[in-house]
Amino acid sequence: MAEATAPKDLPASAVQATLTVLDPEHSSKNTLKIENTEKRDTLIESEKKYQKQWQEKGVFQPDAPSIEEEPFDTTTPDELHEKYPKFFGNFAYPYMNGTLHAGHMFTASKVEFTAGFARMQGKRTLFPLGYHVTGMPIKACADKLVREIEQFGPTFERCPVDDIIEEGPTDGAAPPAPTQAEAKTDLGKYSAKKGKAAAKSVKTKYQFQIMLAQGIPLEEIQNFSDPYYWIQYFPPLAKRDLTNFGARIDWRRQFVTTDANPYYDSFVSWQMRKLKELGKIIFAKRYTVYSPKDGQACLDHDRQSGEGVGVQEYTALKLKVKEWPESAKKILDGKLPEGANVYFIPATLRPETMYGQTCCFVGPNIEYGVFKVSETEFFVCSQRAARNMSYQPGIFPIWGEWPRVASFKGKDVIGTLIDAPLSIHKDGVRILPMETVKDTKGTAVVTCVPSDSPDDYATVMDLSKKAEYYGIKKEWVDLEILPIIDTPTYGNLTAKRLVEEMKIQSPKDTKKLEEAKEKAYKEGFYKGTIIYGEFKGKSVEQAKNLVRKKLMDSGDAFNYAEPDGKVMSRSGDDCVAALLDQWFMNYGTAANGGDGEWAQQVLDHIEGELQLYYPEAQHAFKGVVNWLANWACARSYGLGTKLPWDETVKVESLSDSTIYQAYYSFAHLLHKDMFGKEVGPLGVKPEQMNDDVWDYVFGRRDRKDQDFKTDIPKKTLETLRRHFDYWYPLDMRTSGKDLIQNHLTFNLYVHAAIFDKPNWPRSFRVNGHLMLNGDKMSKSTGNFLTVTQAISKFGADATRIALADAGDGIEDANFEETVANSNILKLFELRKWCEEMVRDAIIVEDGDKYKHIRDNERVKTVDTIQRKSGSPRVLWDDMFDNEMNALVAETKKHYEETMYKAALKSGYFDFTAARDFYREVTKAAGLGMHEDLSKRYIELQALLLTPIAPHWADYIWQEVLSKPDTVQNALYPSVPESIPSLTAAREYVRSTSTSITSAEGAQVKRLAKGKQALFDPKKDKKITIFVAKEWPEWQKKYIDIVRTSYPTIDIKALSKSIDKAESKKAMPFINGLKRRLDNGESIDVVLNRELAFNELDTLHAMVPGLKQTVRNCVQVDIVAVGEEKEGLLPQAGAAEPGSPSFAFENVEGVPVR
Repeated sequence: MAEATAPKDLPASAVQATLTVLDPEHSSKNTLKIENTEKRDTLIESEKKYQKQWQEKGVFQPDAPSIEEEPFDTTTPDELHEKYPKFFGNFAYPYMNGTLHAGHMFTASKVEFTAGFARMQGKRTLFPLGYHVTGMPIKACADKLVREIEQFGPTFERCPVDDIIEEGPTDGAAPPAPTQAEAKTDLGKYSAKKGKAAAKSVKTKYQFQIMLAQGIPLEEIQNFSDPYYWIQYFPPLAKRDLTNFGARIDWRRQFVTTDANPYYDSFVSWQMRKLKELGKIIFAKRYTVYSPKDGQACLDHDRQSGEGVGVQEYTALKLKVKEWPESAKKILDGKLPEGANVYFIPATLRPETMYGQTCCFVGPNIEYGVFKVSETEFFVCSQRAARNMSYQPGIFPIWGEWPRVASFKGKDVIGTLIDAPLSIHKDGVRILPMETVKDTKGTAVVTCVPSDSPDDYATVMDLSKKAEYYGIKKEWVDLEILPIIDTPTYGNLTAKRLVEEMKIQSPKDTKKLEEAKEKAYKEGFYKGTIIYGEFKGKSVEQAKNLVRKKLMDSGDAFNYAEPDGKVMSRSGDDCVAALLDQWFMNYGTAANGGDGEWAQQVLDHIEGELQLYYPEAQHAFKGVVNWLANWACARSYGLGTKLPWDETVKVESLSDSTIYQAYYSFAHLLHKDMFGKEVGPLGVKPEQMNDDVWDYVFGRRDRKDQDFKTDIPKKTLETLRRHFDYWYPLDMRTSGKDLIQNHLTFNLYVHAAIFDKPNWPRSFRVNGHLMLNGDKMSKSTGNFLTVTQAISKFGADATRIALADAGDGIEDANFEETVANSNILKLFELRKWCEEMVRDAIIVEDGDKYKHIRDNERVKTVDTIQRKSGSPRVLWDDMFDNEMNALVAETKKHYEETMYKAALKSGYFDFTAARDFYREVTKAAGLGMHEDLSKRYIELQALLLTPIAPHWADYIWQEVLSKPDTVQNALYPSVPESIPSLTAAREYVRSTSTSITSAEGAQVKRLAKGKQALFDPKKDKKITIFVAKEWPEWQKKYIDIVRTSYPTIDIKALSKSIDKAESKKAMPFINGLKRRLDNGESIDVVLNRELAFNELDTLHAMVPGLKQTVRNCVQVDIVAVGEEKEGLLPQAGAAEPGSPSFAFENVEGVPVR
């Protein structure tokens, strides 16, 4: 795609200027371009046909066994599951503020492939999808459009072009189409013109520009000023994309969240009331990440950046100024009242060490403010910290105001004498410079405890050595360093010990200091003992809060909190930590202030029955449970369900999306459309769904307990309950690994609270992020792919195969477009081959007839000449049949383990490779393929690919094999166990062929390098293959040693007893035997060393193929080698049973035989 650059004369219209530069397709400009599309278009045409067929036949619309099939009163859920096996899986419902991209498709593919295989296991399979619209993002964007329409008109015609143009140097990078998630005041500056000189650039300053960049028609953008229009617009596009993808989704069950669907709204209200009744929702004052601009808590889904960032609480110390330096006095002159108390405010995580304060640091070039707390009290800290404090009642008098009376650089207050609470230095300590202080964390004021902080120790040592350079007095630094904490590893001056041991030279050794800091903290906190002050003898863990309380009680400290990292709200606000009265989910361990018993239930499930597929995933979930704390579950702005007992606020987006999988079980029975406007087939209205009904249908009442007020018929209640009883528990939930920290863990918490343990989730399968062509997916770099683009470019099945091939682990995966593109050709050619083998088949009696037709008739494809069904088989037939059986079994194992890359390898790549080998070897032997086996291959290939490439499989199934029903209803093939002797023979053929061709290749390379070769590969040659009748005599005694001493064999002792002359070959031989036994092979198989196949017969069968594959090979001789090797070529001595040796020699005038 051509790069979108603006002309020299930009249009006068801001809309046209934006469109000139922000081509909606620009986000994918660096992805693969497809030119010849005939084969792809053929495959896509077939895909559309089968998607329509599946939809018309309701193939993906399963229901629970009816109460007519299985009586409600006498059939338990366990009995239902045993008689009618089921699979219920889904992925996290997507947020509907844009269209789906390849990352969504990758996560969806995991449950999609699993659902496909579950169907083949004979299970009723449910894969539903709803749409998440709760929260801030949609509302914030809609509100921006309201303001822009008021300001510029419905088509933004009054927006001046100068308002979005900026002069500036640029290299002419073409602008990316921004994502909806990037909605902020200034998404960046994009060139409108190339050139090294100053060039004009277009800024995406307004929401209407973002909509244009997404491809929304100009005339339609004004509709998006209504947040509910977003809900109507984007869900149908998601359904379109996933239908085109071939997803096995039951669309009858789709819904949107919030009060836009009254049924779902009622469900969430019930859920919240139930959690409150159970004591899982509490009202308390807690520190929460907060957006002053939005006037509410800013939770994960409300954030533009900083998802997962929590609140860090500190002890803020009050270090009273005793004496200012002259530079500070000049700045503050007349700005402070007589007798004012001014305090420097450092924030510390280690209050127990405050006895050892020797000074206090500021950043010399950081700007500090003097902020008025009361008429007589003023704080010195960074502007950022003061802003945070203003939202924490008890610090500043007025919420959200932090009046600054003066400001100065840190260097202006160097030398200030201050009083440090608890410090042994009662005459005061000094403000000193520290270059590494940051104003992005804490208050930008850092108290110094050199006994236990490696950073502090390194800095005071540096200041002491270079006092004159820093413009300070040496005696300000050289104060006594007090031992405070004794540790078993580092003694009682931990910082000094670590700095010296790690050879830290200066405060600039940041990596080493970071490591030292971590070691000091862990050692001190977990193993340290206080050795000074009134809490002497107590552990640091005990003393920490005691010292903190002492400082608080004396008025020398107060609580201070801030976000533990930068958080930007969707509205572009830099968030703070606010102390709020708020409704909270009481998540968290007891140590974190939560419901410890509840947290333990979740942890036990994570460590017990919950299948998480990877150890890394389990570790991540356990980590979240251990750090997670109370979670604000309501906010005042955005879309959502009103909190039932406080309708001024709404349920936040991560609290209404926990157990909605239960709602899927009968959503289609409640309503016919996603908005719940059309009452479903059971005739139940939303107002009839009271708490007693929800309790009953979700299994919180006994199945026979219908003693509650309702006008819903008994059979209707039982039908709803039957569907829940049958589909629950959830068998698989797939998601990106980034949702472990909130969405998935919350899911476990609420399931544990609401449902009995048998109905808790069975498995969570998390995946890494999806890279595109080896790089991070990014619109700004043009390396981005939507679902629509992927399927339009490659078709559904080629895309699905590339997704399966992208990776299965928790690490990041890679969607390679060249793989997707090559899949088009492979699928097309394989389909064509299957068609020819069935429709154009030429059936012959035997090999002679095969050769006659091959040599005398014009045949389009030689492969179509096949030995007739039921005719005698040869070794190659049995070998191929056996390999197919082995690959079918192996692929089944991979599907069962949800390892789709591995399933694709064995069930597609290896399966076609097995066919290719069989095809070539029977062609070389003048036999042709066997009709029974070619048809069996085609049928098995269709079945093996059904979970991953169902459209291709169904075409083969119905149109090539003429099966009466869709392959979506076919069962996974049951095959005989593979025969070890045939498997061994196939491996022997493969390894022997490879060895021979590699040896020939080595001689070709020697000649290419100008070296002498043993033969001329370009001339006619003979291969002599030497086959050993028995094993070398010297090995027999070592076989006996292993037989008598395994498994207690002592390799080290044995090596000393072996004859040195044989040691070099004997020890590797013994180790090889031991390794095979250790890996579980039978001792009889390993030590008897009998070949499972006839080596000579196998080699004779290989001869025609070798003459085909080895260039200019006119003769192959096979020589059996016994004990006597006299008169044979030297290579004969290297042969062992199962491992032949061979020799090449040039021959002349030898007829090919």
